[in-house]
Amino acid sequence: MRQATRSFLVTAAALLPALTGGAAAHALTQEAGRAQAGVPACVEVAPSWRYTFVTNNCSAPYTLTIAYSDGRDVPCRVAHPGDHITFPGHGTQGEHVVGAVLCSHGADH
Repeated sequence: MRQATRSFLVTAAALLPALTGGAAAHALTQEAGRAQAGVPACVEVAPSWRYTFVTNNCSAPYTLTIAYSDGRDVPCRVAHPGDHITFPGHGTQGEHVVGAVLCSHGADH
């Protein structure tokens, strides 16, 4: 039993840098997507497997959607100042959220 626990801990310790490095790379990808799409930094995106949460900390409303690595299309939504809105998450099949994207039709900005 001790050997199994030790093996698990050694494996977990070896994988930790790879997992945290992937999270940093994902955050960098998200920032790049946001900058390319023109979404201001005051719009925060918090992706997870089930939901993607968007918070508008800006003083103006924005109409936006979320870009996904698998190219799926989700409807645009208006985020007024102080709003917290929810989009679908990235799923469990290796997809990821690229970032928020301003919508060209019906956009407030």
